[in-house]
Amino acid sequence: MDIKGFLSSEGRRKSFGDEYKSFKLLGGERRRQSVATWTTLRPFLPAAVPLLEELNDLHEEKRNVVIDHHRNNVKQRHKSGDLTPNDAGPIDGSVNKSAVPWYKKDFTENSLEDDSAADQQLAQDVSSTAVLTSRVGEEIEDLEITEIDRGNWSGRFDFLMSLLGYSVGLGNVWRFPYLAYSNGGGAFLFPFIIMFILLGFPLMFLELSFGQFAALGPAAIFDRICPLLNGIGHAMVCVSCMVAFYYTVIIGWAFLYMFKSFASELPWERCHKDWASERCYSHKDAADCTATNGSVYYLQNCFNKTEVERLNISSLAHNKSDRAPPAQDYFERDILGVTESIEDIGGLQWQIVLCLLLTWTLTFLSLSKGVKSVGKVVYFTALFPYVVLTILFFRGVTLDGAKDGIIYYLTPKFDKLIVAETWVKAAVQIFFALSPAWGGLITLSSYNKFHNNCFKDSLIVGVGNVCTSIYAGFVIFSIVGYLAKELETPIDTVVDEGPGLAFIVFPDVVTRLPIPPLWSFLFFFMLITLGMGSEFALLETVMTAVQDTYPPLRQKKVFVVLGVCVFGFLGGLVVCTEGGMYVLQLMDTYSASFAVFIMAILECLIIGWIYGADRFLRDIETMIGQRSKFWHYFFIFFWKFLTPATLIFLLLFNLVDYKRMSYKKKPYPVWAELLGWFMTFIPVLVIICMGIWRFYRSPKEKTFVMKLKKMLHDTPKWGPASKIPRSDSSLDIEGGKSRIVTNPGFTTTGNETRI
Repeated sequence: MDIKGFLSSEGRRKSFGDEYKSFKLLGGERRRQSVATWTTLRPFLPAAVPLLEELNDLHEEKRNVVIDHHRNNVKQRHKSGDLTPNDAGPIDGSVNKSAVPWYKKDFTENSLEDDSAADQQLAQDVSSTAVLTSRVGEEIEDLEITEIDRGNWSGRFDFLMSLLGYSVGLGNVWRFPYLAYSNGGGAFLFPFIIMFILLGFPLMFLELSFGQFAALGPAAIFDRICPLLNGIGHAMVCVSCMVAFYYTVIIGWAFLYMFKSFASELPWERCHKDWASERCYSHKDAADCTATNGSVYYLQNCFNKTEVERLNISSLAHNKSDRAPPAQDYFERDILGVTESIEDIGGLQWQIVLCLLLTWTLTFLSLSKGVKSVGKVVYFTALFPYVVLTILFFRGVTLDGAKDGIIYYLTPKFDKLIVAETWVKAAVQIFFALSPAWGGLITLSSYNKFHNNCFKDSLIVGVGNVCTSIYAGFVIFSIVGYLAKELETPIDTVVDEGPGLAFIVFPDVVTRLPIPPLWSFLFFFMLITLGMGSEFALLETVMTAVQDTYPPLRQKKVFVVLGVCVFGFLGGLVVCTEGGMYVLQLMDTYSASFAVFIMAILECLIIGWIYGADRFLRDIETMIGQRSKFWHYFFIFFWKFLTPATLIFLLLFNLVDYKRMSYKKKPYPVWAELLGWFMTFIPVLVIICMGIWRFYRSPKEKTFVMKLKKMLHDTPKWGPASKIPRSDSSLDIEGGKSRIVTNPGFTTTGNETRI
């Protein structure tokens, strides 16, 4: 059979004529049933056209019903003498090129005009959407269909744990407590929760339902719902890649500290000459020194009473402002070997490189089997941090000075609520805690079963994230309060954020606790599990994008994971250098900042305005069931107005409030700032360039405006994953091959057709 010819309008009309005549032979009652069936299925027919054309030979028995019925008719007419063999063709259905079947001779296309309206509608539906059948006297060329399963979560809790591990990361532990105390203490919780309702939850639910509905990752899903902005998905993948480069290095640091904890005495408990600066002050060495009456510990030396009086260093020794804990010198001078500036990048730190290699190796082993293997690993990486946080909480609140730290953390400063910066920081924190517009939420939900309640999942994980941040604040400030009392200094001079809190403040605290190696091991193991949970989702986003873009690679999942991990390891080496801390701060500031806000705004524009918020909510109801009018109004109002308006405000405020970067009070050179801005606009350039290219390659329309409208609206391939399996590549007619992405949330039994 000439499929190319059939797919043309002329070929369809001719082939339809043969098939419609055979349908008329089925009898009036059967024909009326067929009309009723097609009327029921008619809403799904436009979307089913590409699929049905590709599934030409999948169901041979059903496809040949018409031909078999005709053969039986021919046999009966032969027996009754109404038809001669030459007119009817071979009775057994074999090929006879010299004979012309009777229904080809006496059938004309004009006879269709005499049929009833129902028959005409049936004719129209069959000609455009019916499974293709061959004509008697022609050979059928089978298509080789290769199904490629995307995979899916083994259970709902696999998805929940993965989502929790992705959203609850290092920022909940080392950033939120600092933001809370510096922006109003307990009063900061009010804008934080408000921003969760305005920004975090609506965007999280939007992306989870978006990915679950189409069962596609970000690289493929935007191409179907809005071809002109298909670059948004690829831009999300770019952001995930850049973040993964330095995020794994931080996990590598945690691995290195965990390994260093396997010792009777932690290496940063005392000042060692190999890495200690003049300001290094070890409380253990000081305690050993002052045990002798009159002795003073100063500049890492113990001076007896006579030397103290002769050198007059008593007042200098008690000056605490010029001290640096051993943990600070150990981190900056031994582990990192920080250079003077980013212009001096230095050499590789081999210990960090090896730990980075270990991190990527574990990532490869966890992701190589797809989401099913990840779903089992995340039970540990998502839940173990809570076990450690609870242990640290009960230990922290029993320390001397813990009460002062917690009071400092919770004391509300309501005057901060009238400062715009407080609200901006609350919004930024909740935005980056839940990580919308990074692609991870869409990716994880795309492996859900179609009828999974993603609304409930959004509530559980969103509220869980907020509670985790608040809970982590109690843990951190109970420990910081203890450290402040030990050092006899104000709390605000002790507390820090980011790597400073995780690798300087806390390591210094554990040296003052009983059994320091145990607490050090638990803390850094918690950081590893927190980091790995987020890292898995970042990498799954990248790999899903590769496999959705090139479906044949799903059969070679292990090699895709290996390639991504090797690429990530090589990309992270620059952060493992002696100047790597400068690079990390640069990437952390610019790689996922302004561009993420822009992508989130475009998401709201597509779903809220172009596709239609009400239409998308009806799509969601096909997955989770009908909801109230208030539920509809709530999300329509937020997706169309409040959430994008908040995002625009945040974007503009951050642009206006922009300040030059610095690290350790050392400003970055201009070229480094420009490099940072280039990283910021890489995702934006991807969106613009891919939109222009797609617009240029799209079929011509009568006018520019018509073409633009078509590129802004969803394609025939867009639709629910549960209705029909969606083709991920065009039909290869000449090669006889087609690749179909099976729906992870939809199964068939027996010979059922997935329509």
